[in-house]
Amino acid sequence: MEKIISLCKRRGFVYQGSEIYGGLAGTWDYGPLGVELKNNVKQLWWRMFVQERDDMCGLDAAILMNPKAWEASGHVSGFSDPLVECKKCKRRFRADQVGEKCPECGGSFGEVRQFNMMFKTQIGATEDAESVSYLRPETAGGIFVNFKNVVDSFHPKLPFGIAQIGKAFRNEIAPRDFVFRSREFEQMEIEYFVRPGNWEEAFEDWRNEVHRWLAAVGIDASKTTELEVADGDRAHYSKRTIDFEFEFPFGHKELYGLAYRTDFDLSAHAGASGADLSFLDDSVEGGGKRFVPHVIEPSFGVDRTILAILASVYTEDELGGETRTYLKFNKAVAPIKAAVFPLLKNKPELVAKAREVYSMLKKQVPQIMWDDNGNIGKRYRRQDEIGTPSCITIDFDTLGENPELLDTVTVRDRDTGEQRRVAIVDLVSIIS
Repeated sequence: MEKIISLCKRRGFVYQGSEIYGGLAGTWDYGPLGVELKNNVKQLWWRMFVQERDDMCGLDAAILMNPKAWEASGHVSGFSDPLVECKKCKRRFRADQVGEKCPECGGSFGEVRQFNMMFKTQIGATEDAESVSYLRPETAGGIFVNFKNVVDSFHPKLPFGIAQIGKAFRNEIAPRDFVFRSREFEQMEIEYFVRPGNWEEAFEDWRNEVHRWLAAVGIDASKTTELEVADGDRAHYSKRTIDFEFEFPFGHKELYGLAYRTDFDLSAHAGASGADLSFLDDSVEGGGKRFVPHVIEPSFGVDRTILAILASVYTEDELGGETRTYLKFNKAVAPIKAAVFPLLKNKPELVAKAREVYSMLKKQVPQIMWDDNGNIGKRYRRQDEIGTPSCITIDFDTLGENPELLDTVTVRDRDTGEQRRVAIVDLVSIIS
């Protein structure tokens, strides 16, 4: 894990939040390469689960909501973790993650109490009970309160889903394990609305979709397992939950969740708000009945996805008699698709041709990097370490020193180190 964290900082994937001030626990900043990786993951998810489907639509709800929404969903009263405090050093821990003694000083703990994890804030110029609001602890809430709006605007047929990507906030007692458990994070969530009698079929369909996503994003399938969550361990709204766990460097932990939330959320919001959140099913199957749809929820954490990808692709091997480290990203998520080099940076004719190739490629594949620092070997190692699939070198043969190789370049493969000559006109199809 330490090697991954070190690489992430050194190469500009992830930095500690507020680092120059000593950091802030549970916060992380994504650097230039990290934000490209993150955006690639989100764009792939959106394309697979929204744009390529006929039964999905998107939403971008506000982070701040009327606090009554969180009261109705049960978060104000029940969104908590068990907390213990060491009597000696006063450090606080989650009770379910420590033994009988404080791991810091060996002291004993006081009584277990519940700690609500929602971040509370104030709305407006006055600070009183009426101005209280919360940073959302999950993105699902915004989907449920907009259910009626979407139905009234688009009149979808069951089953259909609403997807959202956005920030969520939880005041974790003990944030840890890099970006795995933090206080500010990003979610990709779907609420998929179904007829009550069809939930099992929809649940199985989404279980298969999660596995399809794991393959598409490049997460090692051999390190993933499914855990059927027992009755007493499920969230208050769930009738069935599967956790998709991943073998992180620090152990098997939850990566994604798939939950059958029944009609809990829509019914709770209908009761609290007075709004009619039922659905008129005028299809042949529905027979014109009005009812509250049930919900299947596949929930994906962006940050945990990033960490699982990094753990899957981090590779050490030997190439050319030297030990190297590289990230074996697939093309869909690689932050840089290709790097372009002049063989020698002190030869103006090579640099000019390399710039020409670089500019041509960047117009069609924006995630292209220019690199002329150091010798070719050092450039290769640098690009390997950030996971660039292909390195393109412009040499004297490109300029026609060998007439048969005019307007061709050397393309080196990251994983094998093999090189081949490729015509410049074919580069876009190779790297995209």
